[in-house]
Amino acid sequence: MSYIQNPSSIEEKSFKIIQSVIDEEHAGYTFQTEMEESIIKRAIHTSGDFDYLYNLRFTHHVNDKIIEVLQNKGTIFVDSSISLNGINKRVLDQMGVKYQCLINNEEVVNLAREKQITRAMAAVEYAAKIEGPKIFAFGGAPTALFHLLELVEQGLVQADAVIGVPVGFINVEESKNALLESSVPAIATVGRKGGSTIVVAIINAIIYQMREVITDDYVRYSTPTTKKEGEN
Repeated sequence: MSYIQNPSSIEEKSFKIIQSVIDEEHAGYTFQTEMEESIIKRAIHTSGDFDYLYNLRFTHHVNDKIIEVLQNKGTIFVDSSISLNGINKRVLDQMGVKYQCLINNEEVVNLAREKQITRAMAAVEYAAKIEGPKIFAFGGAPTALFHLLELVEQGLVQADAVIGVPVGFINVEESKNALLESSVPAIATVGRKGGSTIVVAIINAIIYQMREVITDDYVRYSTPTTKKEGEN
């Protein structure tokens, strides 16, 4: 039995299959932008779930805002070690972007104990004190997402963009609906689906798309134009 062993070939073929399924089973579906296409397809690639064609939402030009934060070497705050381990830190390092999961930070643990709140909520409060542009990403902490929105409303934290895709049954749908109704630029799923792996898919899709654009621009402007015979 022959099978594909090269990881890049597997991924390339997977995305071709995803597009063929969209063409066959979701005829007429159109993506709003190339970035949204990249994000949605990578969420499908991660989960095998084509519901992400319909349950991912983008508000207040969020993708442009996320790109701006990354270009300005901001910080991505994730709510789980799964998300931290999954995002492509090598590419983020090359971009000068910082990334943190504060759940196990000693000061965060102490703050949570002192205030009798979850560590994810305490992590949001701790992150608020860190200077620079910020992206918050939630894959499993709806209460912390609610807390962030409260702090934003009170003017106690600046959230330049939020990825809100917690998965589950308790406060999950409500927290994501509140995010989508807020003034914060957001990527969110409607319904119960989501999770830390979807956070990873979204972040990686954005940075890969940015890298492709940068590479394309570099090739376009660095490759000399071949002159025709007789031209000066």
